[in-house]
Amino acid sequence: MASITEDQVERVRTLVASIPEGHVSTYGDIAAAANLSSPRIVGWIMRTDSADLPWHRVLSASGKPAAHLATRQLEKLVAEGVVVRDGRVDLKSIRFQFTD
Repeated sequence: MASITEDQVERVRTLVASIPEGHVSTYGDIAAAANLSSPRIVGWIMRTDSADLPWHRVLSASGKPAAHLATRQLEKLVAEGVVVRDGRVDLKSIRFQFTD
């Protein structure tokens, strides 16, 4: 993976922090909004620097949570009023659109 700058980390953090309660985004959406080359970079940043962020609002493009956090992540989303069916969130209805 290419080296990640502090500016990129802060941009991802700012984007994740901006996702409102009851909405979600994907790693790919955040990567695109941050002008990053891969959603995996967002995943790495989230894994290393997101404890103080609404990390639970970031999902895969399929609407599924991270496997190792699935129960906790889905519980947090349901507590915000997000509908979960078969372990997945319907992105169409609550996907957050980042603006410039």
